[in-house]
Amino acid sequence: MKQVYFTAGPAELYPTVYAHLQEAMDRQIGSISHRSAQFRSIYQFCAEQLRALMSIPETHGIFFTGSASEVWERVLLNCVEHESFHLINGSFSKKFCEYATAVHKYTHKQEKPFGEGFDYGEVEVPEYAELIAVTQNETSSGVQMRTVDIHKLKRSNGRKLMAVDIVSSAPYPDLDFSLIDSAFFSVQKAFGLPAGLGVWIANEKCLEKAELLRHGDQTIGAHNSLPLLWKNFKNYETPATPNVLLIYLLGKIAEDFNRIGVETIRKETEEKAKSLYKFIENHPLFEPFVKEERHRSRTVVVATTKKPSSEIIAKVKESGMVIGSGYGQFKDSQIRIANFPATSAGQVGRLIDVLGKL
Repeated sequence: MKQVYFTAGPAELYPTVYAHLQEAMDRQIGSISHRSAQFRSIYQFCAEQLRALMSIPETHGIFFTGSASEVWERVLLNCVEHESFHLINGSFSKKFCEYATAVHKYTHKQEKPFGEGFDYGEVEVPEYAELIAVTQNETSSGVQMRTVDIHKLKRSNGRKLMAVDIVSSAPYPDLDFSLIDSAFFSVQKAFGLPAGLGVWIANEKCLEKAELLRHGDQTIGAHNSLPLLWKNFKNYETPATPNVLLIYLLGKIAEDFNRIGVETIRKETEEKAKSLYKFIENHPLFEPFVKEERHRSRTVVVATTKKPSSEIIAKVKESGMVIGSGYGQFKDSQIRIANFPATSAGQVGRLIDVLGKL
């Protein structure tokens, strides 16, 4: 039986991927040189579609890496000389902070219990922190930080750089890139593609910081440093051989999203999330893990279960659908349901029907 994947990544492939992949194979995209005019055209097309979709200004470069996890290290090496500040409310925001320690930065952190979120008014940014690291959507706990709070935080700390993790939510969050210095995501989540490509968006302020560090006594890394990425980006090239096939597919999916309209995608995401949370709140077997409605992720819905989650996951799979378990210590007591554009309102409704019969 073909399964519908409601997992948080890798996730359900977007329905048009199959046709785009066939076209890529017919055009032998997997064999072309990353120094060719054909690749430069693919890179440019992808970047232009992402700019249109996410309202990314020309002040920001769009770069490709092996994963979003790689971007953590690239951001820290290129944008932090001494100190970074991390808002932690789950496993991935914590890992971002751990990467900072691993590359010998002094880390400040403000931490919330797993499942709780941040509001602007409670965040205290240390004076000497150079970078504010924010996880807009915590994949592990199903917590979001509202974009209005992120924007307020940046406005109040205009001299500090801000990097926003939108790994499991892009293109849903309406980030104002005239404020946000850097953001990054993976393609295997809401863009509905196979894993293997990270996207790093960074502005000229980040580049200036990297250049400053490079000419000082700091290492900014030998692989995919920001100045090197930016130099190549001017010609729509990459320093090393990238995942050409996924860049091609990402451009095509972004084009599909633009045809639908990002506002339509956001509205549909909100409506599907509303249906899922309403069901979870009213079913005796489940309860929302994130208590504050404003902190509940719209793209990764997490529910605490009254029976082992493995039993629920197994039953759902019998009906042709795959949902995720809780993360880490919550593996056996939670389920996670990805609410990405690849799954329709009808498929979400069918999942709710199946869960309702348990």
